[in-house]
Amino acid sequence: MELWLTIAVIASVVLVAGILFWMQRKRLSFSVRVLTALGAGIVLGFILQYFFDPESSVIASAMDWISIMGTGYVRLLQMIMMPLIFVAILSAFTRITAAKDVGKISGLVIGMLIATTIIAGAIGFTSASVFNLSADDIQVGQAETDRGASMEERYESMEGTTLPQQIVQLIPSNPFQDLTGDRATSTLGVVIFAAFLGVAYLGVRRKEPEAAELFGKIIGAIFAVVMRVVTLILRLTPYGVLAIMTSTVAQSDLGAVSTLGTFVIASYVALAAVFVVHLLILLFMGLSPIQYVKKAFPVLAFAFTSRTSAAALPMNIQTQKKLGVPEGTANFAGSFGLSIGQNGCAGVYPAMLAFMIAPTVGQNPFDPGFIAMLLAIIAISSFGVAGVGGGATFAAILVLAAMDLPIALAGLLISIEPLIDMGRTAVNVSGSMVSGIFTSKVKKDLNHDDYRNDQLRIDMEEAS
Repeated sequence: MELWLTIAVIASVVLVAGILFWMQRKRLSFSVRVLTALGAGIVLGFILQYFFDPESSVIASAMDWISIMGTGYVRLLQMIMMPLIFVAILSAFTRITAAKDVGKISGLVIGMLIATTIIAGAIGFTSASVFNLSADDIQVGQAETDRGASMEERYESMEGTTLPQQIVQLIPSNPFQDLTGDRATSTLGVVIFAAFLGVAYLGVRRKEPEAAELFGKIIGAIFAVVMRVVTLILRLTPYGVLAIMTSTVAQSDLGAVSTLGTFVIASYVALAAVFVVHLLILLFMGLSPIQYVKKAFPVLAFAFTSRTSAAALPMNIQTQKKLGVPEGTANFAGSFGLSIGQNGCAGVYPAMLAFMIAPTVGQNPFDPGFIAMLLAIIAISSFGVAGVGGGATFAAILVLAAMDLPIALAGLLISIEPLIDMGRTAVNVSGSMVSGIFTSKVKKDLNHDDYRNDQLRIDMEEAS
């Protein structure tokens, strides 16, 4: 009986996947297919919640097979992520006409990422205070205790290094190791290595133009092939979203969500407010927020379901280009946004935890000095946060440790971590794209016609 139930669950997901394939054959827009997959995944997940316990063997077995479509899709994107980051940065340098543009683009992108992360931290702190969140109100179970112990162990492995030593560790000693994603800061390591090669290319271009021209053609050819691989993978997005969303909802502990509902609500209020800030930045620049939402929806939906900014990088870059951002700037903004200034993971989340935990050690969270220090530490610690699952935990450890607050208490939210991480990741990606648009607008090379053109969306040649 159990086997047949498992087959029935798998068949239900396959049936919806078949509908998505039919929609693709009918050439319905990519956004519509992603939205359909998202909604269908949520509905299927709740139906499975009604008939089965999230920890039942039927759900475990069925989701194991369904993960081939969901997790498999994410792994394909992760497969191409490091090569894409590396070649995207190099490609950006080959498209820069003057060496001085490198510093300007990098400065504007990083400046916007850090500025919005500080704002996100302030919003997260405010939301936690409005909802009067407190770590004392959270019940501790075995899972929470284990997670707290794990976070303390991770902190102990970092505790022996000073801040200057941690900064030095960001510099890659073996770029080939970083290309494998072996370190927590591998993404930033690859960016730094590619940037050094790019600067070297600009020097060669001045002294040996023929060698530079050949190098530029080689990088251009590699970039074209990598982006073609990206195109092939992106076509699987609706199916990946369907499987990931079904699995996430079906296996969620709804009891824990209801118990910690106030924190979930406060988190999403803060994340929504940060997203509104992104839209206000666009409005202030004279750009339509509505047009941005229309074009950004597919990548934000994927980031929401997959919970990984890194896997969303290909769609991030393509979406920026559809919004009129030059390819070079889009490559910089997308790549830097993976490890610097993540608004949701490095801004909102650590600030909310700091507010909740501070009273447990007798610290008044409303003390102006405490708030100023918190926002400063959030800005500094936002460098090197990995754009994959666990980045928020890494950021929380850094911030709480620097504020001399108990690390283990951050483990109290493990049961609702996946649910909150979905929103955090979408906000991370949005912040990255807005930094690219902002940079292009300031440099006056944003293509406004492309930004306004409804036909230029990621659901055209990349994913149709």
